[in-house]
Amino acid sequence: MLHPIPSERRKSWLDRILSLAADVRAGEGAVALLLAANVFALLAFYYVLKTVRESLILSEGGAEVKSYAAAGQALLLLAFVPAYGAVASRVNRVRLISGVTLFFASHLVIFYLLGAAGVLVGVPFFLWIGIFNLVVIAQFWAFANDVYDTERGKRLFPIVGVGSALGAWVGAELASLLFGRVGPYQLMLVCAAGLTACVFLTRWTDRRERASAPQGPNRLRQGRVAPRPDEPAGAPKLDTKAETPGTPAEAPMGKAGGFQLVLRQRYLLLIGLLVLVLNTVNTVGEYILGRLVVDEAAAKIASGAAGGLSEEALIGQFYGEFFGWVNLLGLLFQFFLVSRLFKWIGVRGTLFVLPVVATFSYGLLAAVPLLAVVSVAKVLENGSDYSINNTAKHALFLPTSREAKYKAKQAIDSFFWRAGDMLQALIVLVGVQMALGIRGFAVINLVFVAVWIILVLGIVAEHKKLTALEAAQRAA
Repeated sequence: MLHPIPSERRKSWLDRILSLAADVRAGEGAVALLLAANVFALLAFYYVLKTVRESLILSEGGAEVKSYAAAGQALLLLAFVPAYGAVASRVNRVRLISGVTLFFASHLVIFYLLGAAGVLVGVPFFLWIGIFNLVVIAQFWAFANDVYDTERGKRLFPIVGVGSALGAWVGAELASLLFGRVGPYQLMLVCAAGLTACVFLTRWTDRRERASAPQGPNRLRQGRVAPRPDEPAGAPKLDTKAETPGTPAEAPMGKAGGFQLVLRQRYLLLIGLLVLVLNTVNTVGEYILGRLVVDEAAAKIASGAAGGLSEEALIGQFYGEFFGWVNLLGLLFQFFLVSRLFKWIGVRGTLFVLPVVATFSYGLLAAVPLLAVVSVAKVLENGSDYSINNTAKHALFLPTSREAKYKAKQAIDSFFWRAGDMLQALIVLVGVQMALGIRGFAVINLVFVAVWIILVLGIVAEHKKLTALEAAQRAA
């Protein structure tokens, strides 16, 4: 949406404060802060539920059941994504987001009642949260993409991303503080109430955004339109339909499903494949790290250097410090670096940052497969992923149609992500059978990083066409 801000307006105190992290102009701070607060709450409650998930699945089923259940999440998403698209075709964006969020919040009440009655809910809850966390986060970023046009999103997404990074850190800390005091099932009720509050934040944001929108026939939205004679061959198509005030936010979307949109459009398919490869690289890296951590803990116990700690305690101690550094680095990158990268090299240039970091990390790992080296490399990789790459990946949907923002993004951020988990499991299974060492898995990741860079090059080419067409339509 194109919502120009009158040049005569002056920045408020909120605009000036947020300008420390991004290029915030007059009147833009309130909506950006509401979006940041919304994703902060979503991520905080997810990390609380993630702690609950680990407690239930490991105590009721063990690590093997957890591994098998992860594959089941991808299969469930094959059914969920088309169902989500069907609902999105019948309601407007506010009803879609509110209904889906309350749908998941109601499940938490059901899990609480079952758990309080003594029913084992570890596996169903694990499957549920694997869908919940991907769906609600993808839905939020679809909404943020719908609120902003490409130019404003490029400037203001770094502010929204600060809420995401801060929410993940606060949620993890909150879970560790409350878990021992109230238990897993009471935390479900807390998160159910929190998700309900997120619905009010969404509605508040929608009202403010539509109230600030200009009135009249020049208001545009993105979709599809017939090509002009001066358009380059093969250019992606956008839609610029004149609308009456309020129509974009209130109108239901087209009938095409998420998977259909992804398969029809080269740009969306490339993003889906990018997400699949990115997650494969990351999770293979997590396997490498976990393998070295277990070996290190066993070696300390065998040598008497464990200080009386058990293997589980040593592993937990390592990961507590590891996640702390990852979250801290991600937060610092999000606040101080992301907006500047967007300004200096743009969204397209920022897409190359993480594959360059991954090339360095796994190249170093292939040469020096030591835990100290791996942990530093993974902190840098994960910190960059959760901040720089995550924001750039979401910004790729700014120049797309509303159907792509909600439906295709849902398919990509949920199913394609889980498909990466399944591919990683296959790689580990085959690699273990072939007795691959740490260097072998690092080399496999380097091959996938090369594919990753090729996909980014393709996305950059398609993104240039989309943004050039959008700029031409704005000028017209």
